[in-house]
Amino acid sequence: MTSCGTFQKLRPLSLLTHLSNSYDSAHLKVLSNSVAWSIYLDKGKIIYASHSVEPFDRLDCHLRRLAHKIPSLSSDTRTKLRLMFENESRGEQLNINDYQAICWLIEHQHLTNVQAKNLIEGLVKEVIESFLLVEEGSYELHSFSETNSGFCQLDLPSLVKYAEKQLQAWQALAPEIVSPYQCPYLASSPINQKLSSELRQKLTAILKGFSFHHLAILLNQDELRLAQSLYPYIKAGNILLQPPSAPFDRLPFIQSPKTPVNNYSLALKIPTSKITVASSLPPTSTAQLPQIPSRPPQSVNVVSEPINNLPEAPTNKKTYKIVCVDDSPAMLKEISYFLDDESFAVSTINDPVKALMQIVRLKPDLILLDVKMAGIDGYELCRLLRNHSFFKTTPIIMVTGNTGIIDRVKARIVGASGYLTKPFAQSDLLKIVFRHLSE
Repeated sequence: MTSCGTFQKLRPLSLLTHLSNSYDSAHLKVLSNSVAWSIYLDKGKIIYASHSVEPFDRLDCHLRRLAHKIPSLSSDTRTKLRLMFENESRGEQLNINDYQAICWLIEHQHLTNVQAKNLIEGLVKEVIESFLLVEEGSYELHSFSETNSGFCQLDLPSLVKYAEKQLQAWQALAPEIVSPYQCPYLASSPINQKLSSELRQKLTAILKGFSFHHLAILLNQDELRLAQSLYPYIKAGNILLQPPSAPFDRLPFIQSPKTPVNNYSLALKIPTSKITVASSLPPTSTAQLPQIPSRPPQSVNVVSEPINNLPEAPTNKKTYKIVCVDDSPAMLKEISYFLDDESFAVSTINDPVKALMQIVRLKPDLILLDVKMAGIDGYELCRLLRNHSFFKTTPIIMVTGNTGIIDRVKARIVGASGYLTKPFAQSDLLKIVFRHLSE
């Protein structure tokens, strides 16, 4: 079975309903705004779903949540997954790289089958939620060999019902919040002077330049509840929102419903003039399709005392010592500016030859190393540090303009904990710093 076409108006829920009611196995691929969604079904059950926007970032976020319960899902394990699978081309038939990475985790006993199924269910829910927002695009529908089917089969109607409920809750926050990948930050306007000192400190501790999605991972919170807890301050202008950064800006935005249910594209049949599928997919009546309420919930679930509903920032009040080694004064100045926060005490070293002794004296909690430096490069300095008893487990982040897989492998060989590519934004730096300091 192979079919393809172009939609003027894409109705994702109707399309999924047709496929789930069939007895065929199929790979549905939808392209919209340069984003490709891949959904694999076997006899009406979803095996896996993914989209092309940072699939390994998505997988890493879900693995970090599991890492609280499964110690083997360490930073080293997750980094190894990226090195092995992120840039490999694996073709069709459920051979997408993030799925293969999950299979590797099972094979090497980092996950049980039950844990893997829960992981996949969480990933699929996130992908389906974004897929239901697609309005226009093109599709391809391919036959799918049952011999290549996955090890878990998920019930499509329950997944869709969950995604609809989530979207309705997000719609209640629009138009202020239109994407989980928007970055909230505390406004510097006089309006925040009216906030109590306690509240300003709490908001400052939470807002670190991350999107709702990534901040929720750092705080081990649900991203929707996090957005709901911050919504009153966004509405009042205390918190401002930056638009999603690339490539997350290509994902469809959330909009408030403006039309009654009988005009909703999700509640209509697919016009036969717009889509042609194999005859083995039986038609579905409008009555069989799930209905969306004509309006979203009337209020956001926030308590009357908003400060009590805010998520807690990490309780450790320690000031982390960070050392930056780079022979470029401009880069050192930029990193110092990005890390200008009461959580950090930043020391900069612009002479890499003398860096080793200075680092030994400072005994930092995290080290940022430039790769290309005169006298001694970052790889060699990292190797020397790892041979020192003080720095066996200290996070060492390589900062470089090199993007090749060979450079990443070399960094791992000398014992680097992470890899930050220039140019980077403040949120990129904070993200990797907090990730390694919180482990």
